Amino acid sequence: MKGNIINMRIISGKARGTKLYTLDGTATRPTLDRVKESVFNIIQNRIPESTVLDLFSGSGAIGLEFASRGARKVLMCDKSKRAKAIIEANIEKTHLKDNVYFYNLDYKELLKKVQKEKFDIIYLDPPYKTNFIKDSIIDILKYNCLKENGLIIFETDEEERVLNEIKDLNIEVIDNRKYGRAYIVFLKEKIMTWLQRFSRRKEIYGNIYIVGNIRRHIRKQ
Repeated sequence: MKGNIINMRIISGKARGTKLYTLDGTATRPTLDRVKESVFNIIQNRIPESTVLDLFSGSGAIGLEFASRGARKVLMCDKSKRAKAIIEANIEKTHLKDNVYFYNLDYKELLKKVQKEKFDIIYLDPPYKTNFIKDSIIDILKYNCLKENGLIIFETDEEERVLNEIKDLNIEVIDNRKYGRAYIVFLKEKIMTWLQRFSRRKEIYGNIYIVGNIRRHIRKQ
């Protein structure tokens, strides 16, 4: 195993106290335990029996924390081959493999692959200084991946820039916290009108969706 056990662990739940492997070097930036604990304290009541997507998993610490605390199903995604070995080792180490599923894919491929699934919580912790948060949210909304009243949570060191990039999307900020240089932002999808939902489906499925709706309308006459 080309990884280190550092001061990173599962904080609560079935795997509480289990120390985790993380990658050598700086390519993967783990969320600090104190930040992770604060975030999970905020959302704890939402976790039992939830379906969770951890989109930039790194070492897998966030997704495994959800699983340990009682999430029904956790999907984790990271395209790095080095991260894959660490995540799989941590899944084994925590004995949480029954409800955790890992995909060694790019985040855009993963969102397209799971577009028929809906999630209670989607966690985004991509590398800093990228546009991955905006691009992820665009696809999450496009593929309708979020359940009603579901949460998107993202971590960044550039809150103002990211919020400016996503200000025109169909989401709203419901909470935000600062921990050192890290900002944690909680989002929910705005309630959409019928026309907005129709436009979104047309964007995904094109004219096939329009024809199908016309046929259903005719049958009702």
